[in-house]
Amino acid sequence: MLHILFLVGSLLFSTTNAGVQDFCVADLTAPDTPAGYHCKNPANVTAADFAYSGLSIAGNTTNIISAAVTPAFVAQFPGVNGLGLSIARLDLAPGGVIPFHTHPGASEILVVSRGAILAGFVSSANSVYVKALKKGEVMVFPQGLLHFQVNAGKSHANAFVSFNSPNPGLQILDFALFANNLPSSLVEKTTFLDHAQVKKLKAILGGSG
Repeated sequence: MLHILFLVGSLLFSTTNAGVQDFCVADLTAPDTPAGYHCKNPANVTAADFAYSGLSIAGNTTNIISAAVTPAFVAQFPGVNGLGLSIARLDLAPGGVIPFHTHPGASEILVVSRGAILAGFVSSANSVYVKALKKGEVMVFPQGLLHFQVNAGKSHANAFVSFNSPNPGLQILDFALFANNLPSSLVEKTTFLDHAQVKKLKAILGGSG
């Protein structure tokens, strides 16, 4: 009996210790894998790996959407590797919009830090949830669902968004349809848009075909 208890205790002790790992700072020189980046040698980890200053700078909103997203995902912020979280900054000039997009790998929560933002998402049942948000208010967007943010005021707006993944992924609907070389005939067939509209949108967003 003592022998069995000792064996069980040893297995539990070794299993517990094997699962303990404080962090896994991403080794960005190694390839990204479905399981994430390999861990950086702990001897080479510094405090800088756990801090990121990029979100202190406003993004450049001089573009077609009058908005900018500054990510602090694992590729920019190696310390979040394996921790199941990340963050980004949104900047929206007057009239700015973050078009319909999805994050295949994470849910998102948005905190407005300046101005007014109209945000919303569409469920898989095609139900629409839209809310006008002001400074200090938050909204959550479930994983994988199409969602958007629009500057609802006359001045600059910005927000911070957090994800439950170090690499949430991003696909912007407009760019997926009109910024690549997918043949226009297929886009027209699958979106019910006419040829002139598709060609116009491809010209604006840089697509071909």
